[in-house]
Amino acid sequence: NIPANAKWSQNGVTFAGVVIADRHNHRIIQWKNGDTTNGQVVAGGNGQGNELNQLNLPTDVLIDKETDSLIICDQWNRRVARWSRRSGTTQGEILIDNIDGWGRRYQLGEKNGTLVAGGNGSGDGLNQLDLPHYLFVDRDHSVYVSDYWNHRVMKWNKGAKEGIVVAGGQGGGSSLTQLNYPQGIFVDTLGTLYVADSSNQRVMRWTQGAKQGTVIVGGNNAGAGANQFDVPIGLSFDRHGDLHVVDNSNHRVQRFSIE
Repeated sequence: NIPANAKWSQNGVTFAGVVIADRHNHRIIQWKNGDTTNGQVVAGGNGQGNELNQLNLPTDVLIDKETDSLIICDQWNRRVARWSRRSGTTQGEILIDNIDGWGRRYQLGEKNGTLVAGGNGSGDGLNQLDLPHYLFVDRDHSVYVSDYWNHRVMKWNKGAKEGIVVAGGQGGGSSLTQLNYPQGIFVDTLGTLYVADSSNQRVMRWTQGAKQGTVIVGGNNAGAGANQFDVPIGLSFDRHGDLHVVDNSNHRVQRFSIE
C-alpha cells in the first residue's frame, strides 16, 4: 500500500537493478544493482526480425518467477514471447501470436483470447479507445487503459461493455483536470491511479473518484535535470514505495525515493 498522502523526492537518480525493453535495439537488457554503466543482453540482440532468437521493437517485459523466465511483448512481431533466464538461452518461445490491437485477455494455451476493452473502432465513446498504449489489471480483474489519443485513462470492470473515465478526458492539456498523451499507468490497492503524463513531462496521482489529479514528480518542462523528464512513458513502484520512471528521450530510468 502507498499512503494516500505520500510524497517523493523531487530529484531522481539514475539507477540499475532492472530489466528493460530496449525497444529500438530490439533486445531486453538487464542492469544489475550497483552497475549503471554495463548492461547485459538477456533476450534478442540479434537484429530486427521474427526468428525465435530475435525481437522486433519490444515494448514491455516482466519476470515470471514461477518459470524463471521473461515474458516479452514483441510488438511488431504481434506476439508474446517467453525467454528462459537460465544461462545459455539463445532463443525464446512463442506464447501468443497474430495478436490484434484490441484489449484482449489470454489464458495460457488460448489462441483467440477474450475481448475485455474497446473493439468498437477508434473513437472517444465510452465503448471505444483511440490508440491505447498501456494497461494495468487490478486484483478485481478490472482493466485500466491509457487511452493515448483521447488523453484519458479508462477503467473497464470485468465483463463491462463500456469503460469509465478515471483520469483526464477533458482534451489534451496541462491543467490538473487534463492529461496530454498518457502512457504508463499503475493502480495501488486503494484504487489510486498513477499516470506517466508524457507530453506534460510529469507523473500524476488521481485518487479514486477525483475530478483532478496532483503532480507528484516532474512538470518542470522537458529537460535532462534530476527534476525533469523528456517524455516519461513508464512507471512502477518497488516494495519500499520508491517510484521508478522510464524517461524515454533521456534514455534513462530514474528513481524517486519516498519521503
